[in-house]
Amino acid sequence: MSEPLLQAINLECERDERLLFQNLSFSILPGTVTRVEGPNGTGKTTLLRILAGLNDAWSGDLLWCGEPRSRQRESFLRNTLYLGHRPGIKPLLTPMENLRALMAGRRPVSDKLLSQALAGTGLAGFERVPCRNLSAGQQRRVALARLLIADEPLWLLDEVFTAIDASGVQAIEALLQQRAAEGGAVLVTTHHDLQLPGMNRITLGQGQNHEC
Repeated sequence: MSEPLLQAINLECERDERLLFQNLSFSILPGTVTRVEGPNGTGKTTLLRILAGLNDAWSGDLLWCGEPRSRQRESFLRNTLYLGHRPGIKPLLTPMENLRALMAGRRPVSDKLLSQALAGTGLAGFERVPCRNLSAGQQRRVALARLLIADEPLWLLDEVFTAIDASGVQAIEALLQQRAAEGGAVLVTTHHDLQLPGMNRITLGQGQNHEC
Protein backbone atom coordinates (compact mmCIF):
# COMPACT_ATOMS: atom_id res chain seq x y z
CA MET A 1 0.00 0.00 0.00
CA SER A 2 1.21 3.53 -0.78
CA GLU A 3 2.40 5.74 2.04
CA PRO A 4 -0.23 8.33 3.01
CA LEU A 5 0.43 11.85 1.84
CA LEU A 6 -1.40 13.27 4.82
CA GLN A 7 -2.39 11.65 8.11
CA ALA A 8 -4.59 13.11 10.82
CA ILE A 9 -4.38 11.55 14.27
CA ASN A 10 -6.90 12.36 17.01
CA LEU A 11 -7.75 15.81 15.71
CA GLU A 12 -9.90 17.96 17.98
CA CYS A 13 -11.27 21.44 17.37
CA GLU A 14 -13.55 23.82 19.24
CA ARG A 15 -15.17 26.97 17.88
CA ASP A 16 -17.00 29.52 20.00
CA GLU A 17 -16.76 27.13 22.98
CA ARG A 18 -18.48 24.40 20.95
CA LEU A 19 -16.75 21.13 20.12
CA LEU A 20 -16.77 20.58 16.37
CA PHE A 21 -14.97 17.25 16.28
CA GLN A 22 -12.66 15.11 18.38
CA ASN A 23 -10.71 11.84 18.08
CA LEU A 24 -10.79 12.33 14.30
CA SER A 25 -8.21 10.17 12.51
CA PHE A 26 -7.81 9.39 8.81
CA SER A 27 -5.22 8.95 6.06
CA ILE A 28 -5.20 10.49 2.59
CA LEU A 29 -3.52 8.17 0.10
CA PRO A 30 -2.22 8.95 -3.40
CA GLY A 31 -4.71 8.06 -6.11
CA THR A 32 -7.84 8.75 -4.05
CA VAL A 33 -10.73 11.19 -3.85
CA THR A 34 -12.12 11.74 -0.35
CA ARG A 35 -15.30 13.64 0.42
CA VAL A 36 -15.76 15.40 3.77
CA GLU A 37 -19.47 15.34 4.58
CA GLY A 38 -21.83 16.21 7.39
CA PRO A 39 -24.57 18.72 8.30
CA ASN A 40 -23.88 22.44 8.21
CA GLY A 41 -21.94 23.61 11.25
CA THR A 42 -20.07 20.36 11.87
CA GLY A 43 -16.72 21.82 10.84
CA LYS A 44 -16.12 20.76 7.23
CA THR A 45 -14.59 24.06 6.16
CA THR A 46 -12.75 24.34 9.46
CA LEU A 47 -11.22 20.91 8.91
CA LEU A 48 -9.97 21.80 5.44
CA ARG A 49 -8.47 25.05 6.73
CA ILE A 50 -6.70 23.10 9.48
CA LEU A 51 -5.33 20.64 6.95
CA ALA A 52 -4.23 23.51 4.69
CA GLY A 53 -2.36 25.18 7.55
CA LEU A 54 -4.73 28.16 7.73
CA ASN A 55 -6.22 27.45 11.18
CA ASP A 56 -4.11 26.82 14.27
CA ALA A 57 -6.97 26.35 16.75
CA TRP A 58 -6.77 22.55 17.00
CA SER A 59 -5.04 19.74 18.81
CA GLY A 60 -3.80 16.34 17.70
CA ASP A 61 -1.20 15.37 15.12
CA LEU A 62 -0.82 15.94 11.39
CA LEU A 63 1.78 14.02 9.41
CA TRP A 64 3.01 14.88 5.92
CA CYS A 65 4.59 11.89 4.16
CA GLY A 66 5.10 10.20 7.52
CA GLU A 67 6.73 13.16 9.29
CA PRO A 68 5.17 15.84 11.53
CA ARG A 69 3.82 18.53 9.26
CA SER A 70 5.42 21.21 11.41
CA ARG A 71 8.85 19.87 10.38
CA GLN A 72 7.88 19.63 6.70
CA ARG A 73 6.09 22.96 6.28
CA GLU A 74 7.93 24.07 3.15
CA SER A 75 7.44 20.73 1.42
CA PHE A 76 3.80 20.61 2.49
CA LEU A 77 2.97 24.09 1.19
CA ARG A 78 4.82 23.51 -2.07
CA ASN A 79 2.94 20.27 -2.74
CA THR A 80 -0.55 21.25 -1.62
CA LEU A 81 -3.22 23.23 -3.49
CA TYR A 82 -6.03 24.77 -1.44
CA LEU A 83 -9.12 26.38 -2.99
CA GLY A 84 -11.58 27.88 -0.52
CA HIS A 85 -15.33 28.15 -0.95
CA ARG A 86 -14.90 31.80 -1.99
CA PRO A 87 -13.31 32.42 -5.40
CA GLY A 88 -10.33 34.20 -3.84
CA ILE A 89 -9.80 36.44 -6.86
CA LYS A 90 -9.29 40.20 -7.12
CA PRO A 91 -12.23 41.89 -8.88
CA LEU A 92 -10.12 44.68 -10.41
CA LEU A 93 -7.80 42.19 -12.12
CA THR A 94 -8.59 40.24 -15.28
CA PRO A 95 -8.79 36.43 -15.31
CA MET A 96 -5.29 36.29 -16.83
CA GLU A 97 -3.88 38.58 -14.15
CA ASN A 98 -5.62 36.65 -11.39
CA LEU A 99 -4.33 33.33 -12.69
CA ARG A 100 -0.80 34.71 -12.88
CA ALA A 101 -1.14 35.84 -9.26
CA LEU A 102 -2.45 32.44 -8.17
CA MET A 103 0.57 30.79 -9.77
CA ALA A 104 3.05 33.28 -8.31
CA GLY A 105 5.71 31.58 -6.23
CA ARG A 106 4.77 28.13 -7.56
CA ARG A 107 6.33 27.63 -10.99
CA PRO A 108 6.68 29.59 -14.23
CA VAL A 109 3.67 29.21 -16.53
CA SER A 110 3.39 30.72 -20.00
CA ASP A 111 0.50 32.98 -20.97
CA LYS A 112 -0.39 30.39 -23.62
CA LEU A 113 -0.92 27.75 -20.94
CA LEU A 114 -2.87 30.21 -18.78
CA SER A 115 -5.12 31.02 -21.73
CA GLN A 116 -5.68 27.32 -22.39
CA ALA A 117 -6.65 26.79 -18.75
CA LEU A 118 -9.16 29.66 -18.88
CA ALA A 119 -10.57 28.32 -22.14
CA GLY A 120 -10.87 24.93 -20.47
CA THR A 121 -13.23 26.42 -17.90
CA GLY A 122 -15.33 28.23 -20.51
CA LEU A 123 -13.68 31.65 -20.26
CA ALA A 124 -12.30 31.96 -23.78
CA GLY A 125 -12.82 35.58 -24.83
CA PHE A 126 -12.99 36.81 -21.24
CA GLU A 127 -9.26 36.60 -20.46
CA ARG A 128 -8.81 40.38 -20.28
CA VAL A 129 -12.18 41.44 -18.88
CA PRO A 130 -12.00 42.78 -15.29
CA CYS A 131 -13.42 40.11 -12.99
CA ARG A 132 -15.80 42.61 -11.42
CA ASN A 133 -17.69 42.52 -14.75
CA LEU A 134 -18.05 38.72 -14.70
CA SER A 135 -20.88 36.69 -13.21
CA ALA A 136 -20.44 34.76 -9.96
CA GLY A 137 -20.13 31.54 -11.94
CA GLN A 138 -17.50 33.02 -14.25
CA GLN A 139 -15.52 34.33 -11.28
CA ARG A 140 -15.60 30.86 -9.79
CA ARG A 141 -14.32 29.44 -13.08
CA VAL A 142 -11.29 31.74 -12.89
CA ALA A 143 -10.28 30.04 -9.65
CA LEU A 144 -11.09 26.60 -11.03
CA ALA A 145 -8.80 27.22 -14.02
CA ARG A 146 -6.00 26.84 -11.48
CA LEU A 147 -6.85 23.12 -11.32
CA LEU A 148 -6.12 22.67 -15.01
CA ILE A 149 -2.48 23.69 -14.55
CA ALA A 150 -1.97 22.28 -11.04
CA ASP A 151 0.71 19.69 -10.42
CA GLU A 152 0.55 19.56 -6.61
CA PRO A 153 0.09 15.99 -5.28
CA LEU A 154 -2.61 17.04 -2.77
CA TRP A 155 -5.70 19.13 -3.55
CA LEU A 156 -7.89 20.53 -0.74
CA LEU A 157 -11.11 21.84 -2.29
CA ASP A 158 -13.88 23.54 -0.31
CA GLU A 159 -17.30 23.67 -2.04
CA VAL A 160 -15.69 23.46 -5.44
CA PHE A 161 -19.05 23.11 -7.23
CA THR A 162 -20.52 26.39 -5.92
CA ALA A 163 -22.06 28.62 -8.64
CA ILE A 164 -21.17 26.10 -11.36
CA ASP A 165 -23.70 24.97 -13.98
CA ALA A 166 -24.42 21.34 -14.93
CA SER A 167 -21.77 21.15 -17.67
CA GLY A 168 -19.20 22.62 -15.30
CA VAL A 169 -20.11 20.11 -12.62
CA GLN A 170 -19.52 17.21 -15.01
CA ALA A 171 -16.18 18.69 -16.06
CA ILE A 172 -15.03 19.03 -12.44
CA GLU A 173 -16.12 15.48 -11.59
CA ALA A 174 -14.12 14.20 -14.55
CA LEU A 175 -11.13 16.30 -13.49
CA LEU A 176 -11.18 14.88 -9.95
CA GLN A 177 -11.30 11.33 -11.29
CA GLN A 178 -8.47 12.09 -13.70
CA ARG A 179 -6.37 13.58 -10.91
CA ALA A 180 -6.79 10.45 -8.79
CA ALA A 181 -6.02 8.20 -11.78
CA GLU A 182 -2.75 10.12 -12.23
CA GLY A 183 -1.78 9.38 -8.62
CA GLY A 184 -2.84 12.63 -6.99
CA ALA A 185 -5.06 12.91 -3.91
CA VAL A 186 -8.14 15.09 -3.57
CA LEU A 187 -10.02 16.05 -0.39
CA VAL A 188 -13.27 17.88 -1.14
CA THR A 189 -16.28 19.32 0.67
CA THR A 190 -19.46 19.83 -1.30
CA HIS A 191 -23.24 20.03 -1.01
CA HIS A 192 -23.35 18.52 -4.50
CA ASP A 193 -24.32 14.84 -4.57
CA LEU A 194 -20.84 13.72 -5.51
CA GLN A 195 -20.67 10.01 -6.29
CA LEU A 196 -17.37 8.88 -7.78
CA PRO A 197 -16.19 5.26 -8.11
CA GLY A 198 -14.05 4.26 -5.14
CA MET A 199 -14.56 7.58 -3.37
CA ASN A 200 -13.68 7.66 0.34
CA ARG A 201 -15.67 9.56 2.95
CA ILE A 202 -15.00 11.41 6.18
CA THR A 203 -18.24 12.12 8.03
CA LEU A 204 -18.42 14.83 10.67
CA GLY A 205 -21.12 15.11 13.31
CA GLN A 206 -23.15 12.44 15.08
CA GLY A 207 -20.39 10.03 15.93
CA GLN A 208 -17.82 11.16 13.37
CA ASN A 209 -16.79 8.17 11.36
CA HIS A 210 -14.44 7.80 8.46
CA GLU A 211 -13.98 5.35 5.62
CA CYS A 212 -10.44 6.06 4.50
